[in-house]
Amino acid sequence: MSKKIEIERSKLMEAYKAANDEQKQLLINLYGKDIFKPADVRERIKTFEDACRELDSRCEDNHPLVSEFEALQGYFCENDNLSKDILAYLQLRIICAALNEGWEPTFANEEYRWYPWFVIYTKDELARMDEEKRRRVVGRSNFYANAGGGLVFAYAGNASSYSLSVNGSRLAFKSEELADYAGKQFIEIYADFVAL
Repeated sequence: MSKKIEIERSKLMEAYKAANDEQKQLLINLYGKDIFKPADVRERIKTFEDACRELDSRCEDNHPLVSEFEALQGYFCENDNLSKDILAYLQLRIICAALNEGWEPTFANEEYRWYPWFVIYTKDELARMDEEKRRRVVGRSNFYANAGGGLVFAYAGNASSYSLSVNGSRLAFKSEELADYAGKQFIEIYADFVAL
């Protein structure tokens, strides 16, 4: 005679959060690891390492982007000649793929793609910044200021009263919320990618 036991998901999640490592493993063995993942990808991915784990969890072996990153980083770090922007690009490919949860841009008509958007500072704002922060600013606000960093193309004309985004890359997101989150959560990596 078999009896079925039902448990509310919220109670199961509370038990998992309060459990030690051994108890968590027991719960994972009983219910599977996916049930304990936060539903929102932004809760699961807070670091570059989280993004790598997220992609690897979808594959039997390493995800191809993670494998490429590890191979290139290992080779170039041994030879000490991997530039910060290339390293950042490799990291951002992984972050985008992980946050997009399988969605990839097709570049078809009527498809929306989202990118992090960064502020172009005024001359006064730049003057108040410390040197480290000022160094990471992509463009300067002036008549016909622009910055083409491969992420988006920011153009400011007429004393910064007009801006236009015309170029993009494969570092696109499926929603505005994900683009906003990535731009804020991974700002240091984006700065390394687009800054001089």
